Amino acid sequence: MPRTTNSPVTYLLRDPKAKKPTPITCAVRFNNERINIGTGFKVLPTHWDTRKSRVKNVVDALDKDQINDYLNNIETAISSIITDLKSKQIELTKENVKARIDAFLNPVAEEQKPTDLLAFIRWYIDTCPTRLVRGSKARSGRFISPDTIRRYKTTLNGLEAFAATYPRSLDFDKIDAGFYKAFTVWLTAKNYATNNVSKYIENVKGFMSAAVDEDFTTNMAFRKFANLREDSENVYLTETELERIYSYDLTKTHRLEKVRDLFIFAAWTGLRFSDFSTLQPEHIKTDDYGNQYVDLRQRKTGGRVQIPIVNDAVTQLLAKYNNCLPAGISNQKTNDYLKEVCQLTEINERVLKHVTKGGKAVVKTSDGYSSGLSSGVEKWELVTTHTARRSFATNMFKRGMPTLLIMKLTGHKKESEFLKYIKIDATETLDLMRHYLGQKPAATLPLRKVS
Repeated sequence: MPRTTNSPVTYLLRDPKAKKPTPITCAVRFNNERINIGTGFKVLPTHWDTRKSRVKNVVDALDKDQINDYLNNIETAISSIITDLKSKQIELTKENVKARIDAFLNPVAEEQKPTDLLAFIRWYIDTCPTRLVRGSKARSGRFISPDTIRRYKTTLNGLEAFAATYPRSLDFDKIDAGFYKAFTVWLTAKNYATNNVSKYIENVKGFMSAAVDEDFTTNMAFRKFANLREDSENVYLTETELERIYSYDLTKTHRLEKVRDLFIFAAWTGLRFSDFSTLQPEHIKTDDYGNQYVDLRQRKTGGRVQIPIVNDAVTQLLAKYNNCLPAGISNQKTNDYLKEVCQLTEINERVLKHVTKGGKAVVKTSDGYSSGLSSGVEKWELVTTHTARRSFATNMFKRGMPTLLIMKLTGHKKESEFLKYIKIDATETLDLMRHYLGQKPAATLPLRKVS
């Protein structure tokens, strides 16, 4: 198609006097402006018709038809782009015109949507580092954490292993009641605990919900998947046990001393591992009356907590480390060291920890789990970093502190979630009842020692 007088496009040769093929340039003119666009084609100047701005119809120009067709199509497209911008009253600037032409010449290939759950999860995990947390307002605007991504990968690994044995595909439309039953049976047969199975199902539901949000599927059957959970029989440490741990001389074992100090600090402030292991001097504030308190945003939820420092151990630890607690090591290694500390300090009460594992009721032992008679394990074997937070909530509850106030300190939003932290046995329950009925005082340690 020869250039017309009202066409915005002119094709020019970069070097009209060249003795070898030279690039064809597309010159686009509008509103006394000009931009040059590369065509990607070359031609011998002797084969070029300057009047028509096309390759001549000569035998030696073997690819003349392909080049001329391309030039015709580009001229038509650019003319349409200019007309469209004018009709929409979009200013004809070099930037606007070039952006539209580039978009036409280099269209972004439409990403192929995953059609099955496994492909979607892989894609979802790949995009997690720049993906905002869904759901809770407290986490709004926060990227998905590395810990959460690791849990997602664990679920993906489980699903991939399951898929290798499952006769049906894991296409989105097949994530139904049949899948749910087969997957839970498979997990149970792997001897997973009920709460571990529940975490897998919870993640699957989250992935399917995200797939619906992303318009990959309309299958909503996952909403009926039940999360079967049982109350965890976790331990807490009494104030007497905490005092025993804190007063134990560990000056010759610095790795244990630092972990012990961090744990005691958490047991009297209710902080999670992710918070107490990264505490900075800036998190320790002093009010107008000279009282110290912890002021920070929780890493897990993004919620802000302000915790008064009213225990001598915490005050002494802040002074010991000049308001800069030791840097935390990994959670797993901290747990290992804590068990050493608690074993040294004889936190050795026998505990029966019941759990449903592989569909059977069992009791934790030092060697694993037993479905028969068992003396359980010594308490130190069950202590983890989270025991500190649980101990804080339970000990404050035993002192009679209102539930809502403790929740304010721990950052819990739902009372139902908070109450899972309260761990008192039958003897302690009886003691508390007698205390409230005025029959005898509950035995507690003073928050501050009286000098």
